[in-house]
Amino acid sequence: MSLTLRTISREQHLAYIQSLPSASHCQVPAWADVKNEWRSESLGWFDGKSGQLVGAGLVLYRQIPKVKRYLAYLPEGPVINWYAPNLEEWLQPMLSHLKSQGAFTVKMGPPVIIRRWDATAVKAGIADPDVKRLRDVEATSIEPRAFEVADRLRRMGWQQGEDGGAGFGDVQPRYVYQVPLENRSLDDIQRNFNQLWRRNIKKAEKAGVQVVQGGYDDLPIWQQLYEITAERDHFRPRPLSYFQRMWTKLNGEDPNRMRLYLAVHEGEAVAAATMLTVGRHVWYSYGASANHKREVRPSNAMQWRMLRDAYAMGASVYDLRGISDSLDETDHLFGLIQFKVGTGGQAAEYLGEWDFPLNKLLHKALDIYMSRR
Repeated sequence: MSLTLRTISREQHLAYIQSLPSASHCQVPAWADVKNEWRSESLGWFDGKSGQLVGAGLVLYRQIPKVKRYLAYLPEGPVINWYAPNLEEWLQPMLSHLKSQGAFTVKMGPPVIIRRWDATAVKAGIADPDVKRLRDVEATSIEPRAFEVADRLRRMGWQQGEDGGAGFGDVQPRYVYQVPLENRSLDDIQRNFNQLWRRNIKKAEKAGVQVVQGGYDDLPIWQQLYEITAERDHFRPRPLSYFQRMWTKLNGEDPNRMRLYLAVHEGEAVAAATMLTVGRHVWYSYGASANHKREVRPSNAMQWRMLRDAYAMGASVYDLRGISDSLDETDHLFGLIQFKVGTGGQAAEYLGEWDFPLNKLLHKALDIYMSRR
């Protein structure tokens, strides 16, 4: 296939994404509006013979201070045929174009899964005192073609980003936890929850926890719980305006793109979460909870409701997003995988993010800046 690359309209970009079973929420045109501190561009790959659009990518450009040069970033993209034998013919025109736009370095995140571990394998790794990392556990399944993609990228001069020792060095998570929904019954999915999850769901139900869908006007309630969570877990929270913009822009593109769920007990919202949908892929995006009433297990009830809703929408996967690959109980990120493995499901490792330095001096300066930051 001979390919041509050019800038496309948002309408073309969205139509292409909607023609696919799924794509990352970071690659829909409206994501550029969410990340409004970046300049953006939609790129399209066309079949040279038929003229048909066969790939798309959302590029975010971030200018470096005092110089009119940019970091070009394609989060969890571009959306192309990553297993194509002529991968160079897809990526080289992209590099040339981004260089012409003033990019000094390109960062992308191929949406290619390389390994999966089922819940049994993860639990065995946690139980083994000699195992400290998920990567040390034998994978349940491996995608050989993903290794070929990595080899091709290295030969082209792409450099794999460091994973920070816990799978969080990349901007987007390298390790995620997913519950497959396709060709399964809800009973089968719940049977795969561990005993603690099933017990906690019943406990929440018995305590009278109700999970409801919220709207734009409920985002301040979300924000209050989110800021409590940020203080408890020692991270810097995003402002309310960010989530209001997410809601407005994403749902303006597709009315079902973003949802808000609230777990309510005795008239008080004690947990909340946002959910994103693109095609048949549903993500649990952000979660928050109060410091009190944890004993009524609102988070378990909320996840079960969100998963059931994803199933009713015809989703093929419910994605709980990032986990650390640490299986060490003393690690502060261990609780993430411990909570998510209770859903059954499987851990998955993506290829991670890759950089192509178009100007090695500026790329090195960015590396130094990011490491200090």
